[in-house]
Amino acid sequence: MSSQRQQNSAAIEVVGLSKRYRLGGPPKLSRLRQWLSRPVERETDYIWSLRDVGFAVHEGEVLGIVGRNGAGKSTLLKVLSRITEPTTGRVVMRGRVSSLLEVGTGFHPDLTGRENIFLNGSILGMSRNEIQRQFDAIVEFADIARFLDTPVKRYSSGMYVRLAFAVAAHLEPEILIIDEVLAVGDVAFQRKCLGAMRNIAGSGRTVLFVSHNMAAINHFCTRALRLREGRLVHDGKPADVTSGYIADNYSNERARRWPFDPSKRMQIRALEIRDDNAENVLYRTEPIEIRLTYEVSQPVSGADPELTIESSDGGVVLQTRELDCAEQGSVRREPGIYTTCVTLPPRLLNVGSYLVRASIAWGAPHEHLDSRDGLLFELHDPEGEMTTRSGARRRLGVLCLNLPWAPPTRVSEASVDGDAQLQTVASDL
Repeated sequence: MSSQRQQNSAAIEVVGLSKRYRLGGPPKLSRLRQWLSRPVERETDYIWSLRDVGFAVHEGEVLGIVGRNGAGKSTLLKVLSRITEPTTGRVVMRGRVSSLLEVGTGFHPDLTGRENIFLNGSILGMSRNEIQRQFDAIVEFADIARFLDTPVKRYSSGMYVRLAFAVAAHLEPEILIIDEVLAVGDVAFQRKCLGAMRNIAGSGRTVLFVSHNMAAINHFCTRALRLREGRLVHDGKPADVTSGYIADNYSNERARRWPFDPSKRMQIRALEIRDDNAENVLYRTEPIEIRLTYEVSQPVSGADPELTIESSDGGVVLQTRELDCAEQGSVRREPGIYTTCVTLPPRLLNVGSYLVRASIAWGAPHEHLDSRDGLLFELHDPEGEMTTRSGARRRLGVLCLNLPWAPPTRVSEASVDGDAQLQTVASDL
């Protein structure tokens, strides 16, 4: 009886969920063959985006969903949002659902921001009175007051997302479903959105959050799921789920290479980590070279290779671009294979595990011609621990720099209290 009561308290129940898509279009048959027989469907004509997925989400939970591109994350959210029907299985959603899955979903390009607030709110189930009551808060959150009466087809992708999220968040749903679209916004807006989602979850409502940002999953979610090839492979604490995801998707080898893809104008072919140490161990006290090889198949301008280094929990440590050292900005690249490298100076990073991702930025800040999950490397200290003159002591933080400190000087008591002008006394330390 108690288990039945607990099951009924779930905001979301997913049981045996599978989704199958046909590969390509319908088979082309002659009129005669259509008369004689129906085509025999083969399993190879289909792909399973989801296979026998099952889980429950209770009220007030913030559930993170992680997985590689093509793992089935977006398909799962579309089924939960009732955009597409499952092939098998069932989904039970208890409460009003608000979803933000794609930029501009539910917007009409020829309508203004004001008109689209009412249109999008109606699509999400808000009454006109409810929209009017929340209208000012939506406009303020989206920060589009100046462009409120401008057709949204003239909005940037960031403005689209701000407006769409503002409407979805102010719907006051029992269940809020958010896909990776928040990555389009700037850092300040992402923080604003995370704060809004925390408030929603804090009020006892449920949030589903898909992201490739492992730090956001760890810090924001109370639980996480990991999908691999359409199957649920891990359900547990966010830190455990994200560490498993990282271990699966990053190689701890010194080099990775990828085959040529004729569909890409510019693509990453290899990523390699080098150092001068013959022991096959990376020490934080030695310089580390990261070498990137990319190939251009068609002339391209405005494309810049970049490397992102993340800590083991997914937090970004630094990002560096080839453009940083270009004298004349972005250059036109002709077809060919190119190699470049960047060197991390010694004593920059603390001991620990780090990830290197490679991508080729192009056009908009978040648009990429190619992106690769890269390498996982471990930094060690030659003495086993960070040491100071006062003895062995591990320092906190990701960066571990020996910063210059000014020599200490003795000051008077009056200067500490702020009652007199600073009086410096010769130091006898």
